[in-house]
Amino acid sequence: MVFGLGRKSKKAQDAELDESSTQAESEESLPAAPEDTDRRANGPFDVSEIDSRDGYVDLGALLIAASEGLQLRLEVEEATQRVVAVTMDLNGSSLQLQAFAAPKTEGLWDEIREQIGQSVGSQGGQVEEVEGAFGTELVAKLPAGAPDGSQGYRVARFIGVDGPRWFLRGVLGGDAAMEREAAAPLEALFRRIVVIRGDSPMPPRDLLQLRLPKDASTTPPPHAPEFTEPERGPEITQIG
Repeated sequence: MVFGLGRKSKKAQDAELDESSTQAESEESLPAAPEDTDRRANGPFDVSEIDSRDGYVDLGALLIAASEGLQLRLEVEEATQRVVAVTMDLNGSSLQLQAFAAPKTEGLWDEIREQIGQSVGSQGGQVEEVEGAFGTELVAKLPAGAPDGSQGYRVARFIGVDGPRWFLRGVLGGDAAMEREAAAPLEALFRRIVVIRGDSPMPPRDLLQLRLPKDASTTPPPHAPEFTEPERGPEITQIG
């Protein structure tokens, strides 16, 4: 499956970058939107909203809470060898994570949902908008060959959260894409994710940098997730 976020022209990116980097400080004191109030209370969180980084696995732009049985897979872009996504594997289901820079005054999720729908449709698939724990979500079905040679569908469930100058996207696969009960453990971990946007101006939609933990020799937190070897990816989503 390949779903693209899309990119805007260099001129448009530069204009948005200038706008985002010159916003008046007074905008930060504006009342939060209801959905942002819910996010601040229930997660995912901005790094400014937590008191301590203890108990998290530090992957650069993302802090992942430790959990028993959790495995992490870092997905590497073949051309550049940079880490472009991290996938959480738990109980036979998966949740792929990517974080992006976003404008200060507006979110990206509404526009990205539309683009995903167009991409899926162009590949002969179908999308359905559903209301879930994180607001409006997308369930995508794309044609896929079964092991016995018959034609079936591969299902992915997209969730998105707009934060302060960042956007976090998750793609649920396996049983979690179709069954709410199976998705619950991964949804709980998604709520505990912490995003580190950084202070540097960035064009909206630029991928926030992921990396291996800085010091693997330090004592890991209780129930620290296991790491599998970095692999080519991402299979479900592709930046471009």
